[in-house]
Amino acid sequence: MKKVFCFFLAFILLFSLVACSKANNNDEQAEQAAAVEATPENVTAVEEEEITEEPTTLRVFMLAGPTGIGAANMIAGNDEGKYEQSYEFTIATAPDEVVGKIIKGEADIAAIPTNLASVLYSKTEGDITVLGVNTLGVLSILEMEKTVNSVSDLKGKTIYTTGNGANPQYILEYVLRENGLDPEKDVTIVYKTENTELATVFSEDAEAVVMAPQPVATSIVLNTGAVVSLNMTEEWSKIADDSALMMGCVAIRNEVLAAYPEAVKTFIDDYAASIEAANNDPATTGQYCEEYGIVAKAALATKAIPDCNIVWITGQEMKDGLSGYLNVLFEANPASVGGKLPEDGFYY
Repeated sequence: MKKVFCFFLAFILLFSLVACSKANNNDEQAEQAAAVEATPENVTAVEEEEITEEPTTLRVFMLAGPTGIGAANMIAGNDEGKYEQSYEFTIATAPDEVVGKIIKGEADIAAIPTNLASVLYSKTEGDITVLGVNTLGVLSILEMEKTVNSVSDLKGKTIYTTGNGANPQYILEYVLRENGLDPEKDVTIVYKTENTELATVFSEDAEAVVMAPQPVATSIVLNTGAVVSLNMTEEWSKIADDSALMMGCVAIRNEVLAAYPEAVKTFIDDYAASIEAANNDPATTGQYCEEYGIVAKAALATKAIPDCNIVWITGQEMKDGLSGYLNVLFEANPASVGGKLPEDGFYY
């Protein structure tokens, strides 16, 4: 009898445990189902999070000088935490430095000469896209006594400049030829190694003509009393209907453009606003230029900015003007644009 009672007691206990287990499982499943039904947006949020572009810090390289001036207000705003998009700015002093960073993938976006962007496009097998043109011509013809009123008046003159084998040489020779002058016979062109050397030319030859870029040209005017006789951007526009003197641009690695399209669009908006601020408020921009090493002195930057032709040109206008300009350089020296003209994919 005692054995039967023990067996019966064990059976009741086992049944209770199974029932409790099923009840607990049912309660947990009910709670999970209720939670999902109550917050279906959680599922959507997870799905959206998986496809949302990851935030990134864009590494932006700018050259000291005119091509970097447009970014001065943006760099200051970035330091102040003004932007939702994160940027890391570096000011480089030489184009070669930027080229190396782009090729190694250590720079995402860079402001560089337009022909250098074309060279990089060729060297990287099309891995570069130009987002926009940020600088037009920055070259001016200077004299101590104004005797040159047109390009034809340069005949018989000695012209001192820099940029042998680079944009300044090709621009000068093109403008001379299109105005009926032979660069090898009708003028004497003396190339200096550094722009700073141009500042002493007039002390050695008062009748010389100097072709200098900004802000060097402004510095020479302020320090020597020289006058601006010709603006090479204006002279170019008189003879080249199918191109524009577009000397500086902003380029991006295609890998970055493909991975972070929204971040790139935000950069473009922020950068365009920075350029507008530079043109509207040269004094404040000049202060930033000195602070960030873009131009040595704030006063010089402030004075030079109106003549630096800082712009933001994109789309078809950029493509039409820049492709024509690169074609002029290609005809002068194919190597200056990388050996061949870039394809349509070069233009954003």
